[in-house]
Amino acid sequence: MVKQTIQIFCRIKPTKGKKSLYEIDSKDSSDLITFSVPKDVSEGFINNKKEEYKFKFERVFNQDTLQDDVFKQVAEPVIENVLSGYNGTIFAYGQTGSGKTFTITGGPEKYTDRGIIPRSISYFFEMFAKKPEYSFTMHISYLEIYNENGYDLLDPQHQVSKLEDLPKVSLMEDEDNNIHLKNLSIHPANNEEEALNLLFLGDTNRMIAETPMNQASTRSHCVFTLHISARETGSATIRKAKLHLVDLAGSERIGKTNANGILLTEAKYINLSLHYLEQVIVALAEKNRTHVPYRNSMMTSVLRDSLGGNCMTTMIATCSIEKRNLDESISTCRFAQRVAMIKNEAIVNEELDPRLVINRLKREVDELKNQLSIANNGELLTGDLTQDEIEKLKVVIQRYLEDRDSDSSLNVGADMRKINFCFKLLKDMYIQMLAKSKIAPVSVAQNAPANFTIVDASHYDSKELKDLKDTLRQRDNEISILVGMLKKEKKKYDDLAQGKPAVHTLSGSGSSDDLPKEFTKSHPKRDILQNMSMGRQEAFEIFKRDYVGNQDIENQKKFLKKSYAEAKMLGEVINTARAKLQHLKSKSEQIYLKLEATNSLNDPRQNSEYESIRKTMEFEKENYRENFEKLKNLKTQIEHAQYLIEKSQVKLQKDFEIWWTEQCELNEQKQQQRLESNDQSRVESITSIPSTANSLSTSSRINSSTNSTLTNSYHVRFLISLNLNYFLSSKDRKVCF
Repeated sequence: MVKQTIQIFCRIKPTKGKKSLYEIDSKDSSDLITFSVPKDVSEGFINNKKEEYKFKFERVFNQDTLQDDVFKQVAEPVIENVLSGYNGTIFAYGQTGSGKTFTITGGPEKYTDRGIIPRSISYFFEMFAKKPEYSFTMHISYLEIYNENGYDLLDPQHQVSKLEDLPKVSLMEDEDNNIHLKNLSIHPANNEEEALNLLFLGDTNRMIAETPMNQASTRSHCVFTLHISARETGSATIRKAKLHLVDLAGSERIGKTNANGILLTEAKYINLSLHYLEQVIVALAEKNRTHVPYRNSMMTSVLRDSLGGNCMTTMIATCSIEKRNLDESISTCRFAQRVAMIKNEAIVNEELDPRLVINRLKREVDELKNQLSIANNGELLTGDLTQDEIEKLKVVIQRYLEDRDSDSSLNVGADMRKINFCFKLLKDMYIQMLAKSKIAPVSVAQNAPANFTIVDASHYDSKELKDLKDTLRQRDNEISILVGMLKKEKKKYDDLAQGKPAVHTLSGSGSSDDLPKEFTKSHPKRDILQNMSMGRQEAFEIFKRDYVGNQDIENQKKFLKKSYAEAKMLGEVINTARAKLQHLKSKSEQIYLKLEATNSLNDPRQNSEYESIRKTMEFEKENYRENFEKLKNLKTQIEHAQYLIEKSQVKLQKDFEIWWTEQCELNEQKQQQRLESNDQSRVESITSIPSTANSLSTSSRINSSTNSTLTNSYHVRFLISLNLNYFLSSKDRKVCF
């Protein structure tokens, strides 16, 4: 449990009108704002009116504060607590036209004017992506309270033309005094775009009207709620929290606005609900009060948890510093000071996943029933199982065998007939599996050498043996081809040693390892090489080295590497220019506001710095455009070079496949000719083969191929047996003497 008072912040609305005197004093942990009210001479020289009003806040945001700064100071700590399982609330309070909606929702003109709600949505999904070990879900609801009636702004079944078409939301209270909102829909949001679309839909249905104090005054209280749930992978505990983002309607004095008709009715309901809110705040601030009038209005009922309950709450007091609004600003700050006295007790909202709990309880009930049935032997089931029961048991056993979970169990109840049938069915399946895997054992030749290994392949079927023989034949082809290539290499180096002119070979291995990682992540050539055997890869590397078009590929790679380095440098220059432009823009806006406030825009002595910054910005923009065009052209060249490299490598691969196929066919023809020699020469060749499997390494086979001819048909069978011994594990071998 965390006990925390409501955090209060103050934001000053920028204004062009006549300002009142105020001063902000920043300290380490808080800010102090002071409003100065000079005495009115018309009221006489002797009066006891207070001239200075001082109010303490966590932070006071001046007129030049950006939306991003407000979000980081106010909303980010609350969102972090919501992700940890605590409920949170952020609400804005102030008179009409003081900037509440701009702070909470944002302005429609600029992207940088986004308010707390859209920035919170973006921040939530950003944090979801940073915590892959958790599974997050987000649901959204949007409630509007207009003239003490609740409406669902996200109702999916209504294309509304007026507010009365939306379904009304009613309050319901359970026996634990928890408030439930009937007819308020909750919508899932799987990504940021869906969440922002829901926000846009709700904002289009809000009640907005033009008043003398505000051209677009919201005439209702709105509560935008984000329901967040999080569960760590493998855990049965779910953390659920909700974040209320509340945009309260602004209080207004009828004497100033001269409202009438519908505007007057709306103002009455707004002021009355805010009056009830202040009553709740006063009651919570007084320690001896036993009753808090939450039920006086719908708004205070909805915010019951946020005010003195299980929630971490933050308030933003928005103030207008125009002289005609000074009294309302002081009243808003007084209200904020009373709110800061309220202490909430927030707890982590954790619960077990109900689906997991239900499944666990069901299993426990079934096990207890079985134990009870076995303990009470009085009821013995007799007779044969029905066909329907047999089919169900077969399905249960099949699922049990397919389940890879080592903790899974086979539960068929306490019926011994079913248990015996399951044992019988499993035994039949095992016998059938053994019968399918049996093949005839390998016979031992009478004239076989006395010291070699014969493989018992009885548990392998004919298809597996065929695959192993094909693999052996491929390895023999690879060795023969490599031997031929090595002979060519040896002849080439002998010619060089004797001073003969060497056949031209291309330098470089054709590797793409020196390329940037961005261009070699999913290279098709590398994927092909990974699917080749080691011998075939070696042959491919030698073939590629002497390939005619390899030099073009190397030249394109060098150009690609150089272009990428240049593109990286241009990107850094562009990013630096963009950051500098943003800094200059921010600085020029600050200077512009100062000049406008002092009416010095047309004074060349005062605005010289502003003009200098503007010229610098124009120069930087021109450099930015020029470098950006260079980067675009370079990107086209890089893409073209990549295309040429991939095209050349595909051609290289095709040519290698053709050459490899020809070599394999040639090698098989030679082997066929060798197999047609007489039996006596075959036996003599067998006796020259080493008796151990280690002598069949690649190097020894290459050397023996140059000294003797392996033409015995029995030698082929012996090689198959010996290589099968290499592929099989030691426990599957049988040694015969």
